[in-house]
Amino acid sequence: MATIGTFRKTGDAYTGEIVTLSVQARRVRIVPAETRASDSAPSHRVFVGAAEIGAGWTKTSQGGRAYLALKLDDPSFAAPVFANLVEGEDGESYRLIWSRPSDRRED
Repeated sequence: MATIGTFRKTGDAYTGEIVTLSVQARRVRIVPAETRASDSAPSHRVFVGAAEIGAGWTKTSQGGRAYLALKLDDPSFAAPVFANLVEGEDGESYRLIWSRPSDRRED
């Protein structure tokens, strides 16, 4: 697992940055979706400036902690990035955690 972003919550929205070796996105906003067509539709949208770069779904961990499961995508990405926004230990900050999906093919 790697922390690829840091965020603060203001009201219902999160603001922060995503930084990797190839991405340096500042002023990233994660805001509640205005409408949802169904329960499986994203609960949040992810923006950098006016560009929408992803979506998020409200989830609950096995331990009962709420988090956002995010799917980030951009034409410059080889594939979508999946990450989780979790509350930091200080209770005020949030970390965007990424881990490489495991290859679970059975041969």
